[in-house]
Amino acid sequence: MANGRPELDKYFLDIAEVVSRRATCDRAHIGAVLVKDKYIISTGYNGAPHGLGHCDEVGHMMENNHCVRTTHAEQNAIIQAAVHGTPTSGSTLYTTHSPCKICTKIILNAHIKRVVARNLYRDDSVINMFKEANVEFAIIENDKETVIV
Repeated sequence: MANGRPELDKYFLDIAEVVSRRATCDRAHIGAVLVKDKYIISTGYNGAPHGLGHCDEVGHMMENNHCVRTTHAEQNAIIQAAVHGTPTSGSTLYTTHSPCKICTKIILNAHIKRVVARNLYRDDSVINMFKEANVEFAIIENDKETVIV
């Protein structure tokens, strides 16, 4: 923290935490912030697709012990950028939890160059995907950064 100001990575991760409070699946509150050139271009949280009932209203849709009713926070951030015509190429994605395999594939196809998560969540196989695609992946937990890839 320089001059009382948080470092940018911590700042954007803190914003992702606030965004996660909007999540509508009570199994996990996850938030994502998409940043380009130090400016937020989009945010997303996990919740049902547009026009469908949310978990906290109609219940979960469980498959293999995973709620599939929700669209993930990372997906929603990328979708919102697309809906508003904002390019994601070269951006950084900040997320409260590391992405799943499907989100990782979407991140790679969106040409996002860096992913920063607050913690490693469930599936560490995404590490190899980021490494192979030459996308930086870092975990910043308790203000300590670990660059994975």
